[in-house]
Amino acid sequence: MTRALIVIDVQESFRARPLWETISDPKIADKVNRLVRLAREAGDLVVWVLHSEPGSADVFDPALGHVRLMEELERADGEPLIHKTSHNAFTTTNLQQLLTEHGIRELTVCGIRTEQCVETTARVASDLGYGVTFVVDATATNPIPHRDAPAGLSNAELLADPRTLPADEVVRRTEYALAGRFATIATVAGLEAAARPRA
Repeated sequence: MTRALIVIDVQESFRARPLWETISDPKIADKVNRLVRLAREAGDLVVWVLHSEPGSADVFDPALGHVRLMEELERADGEPLIHKTSHNAFTTTNLQQLLTEHGIRELTVCGIRTEQCVETTARVASDLGYGVTFVVDATATNPIPHRDAPAGLSNAELLADPRTLPADEVVRRTEYALAGRFATIATVAGLEAAARPRA
């Protein structure tokens, strides 16, 4: 085993926010499940990561009960579950130690949000010397307001503002930023095809 699938922040916290209505892929859990099946069939390690902000009194505060895997996901016995409080999955966790103990050198990453926790994890992993595959269609994100937009926009106001960066553009820019620098860009279908036995 030299590879691990890192599933980042595919958690109920996001669905508990009104902003979920704008998510780029509301069925992201289905794509993640396909990747998890592939990883298990290949004998790869599957690591589940949840984002937690204790004491924040919002959807990422464990006390409110949303910091748990989306209900469609099934974690198998023995698969590590770690909680992070930073954007990347390394800085505030024992992830690197866990990977070292298992002899992992290659990572496949997916999750929420594309340009935030997933991209940041990919960049840090690359700097730490891991080979990184970024499964772009197994990530999801939201439109991003302009830096000068007022705080607390409703979804309608966010989408109506011509300065808002649409979610599909966020994903596209992330691909460009990572490819050839920090990660290999892949798709779920592409990885499934590569895993099929050749006739």
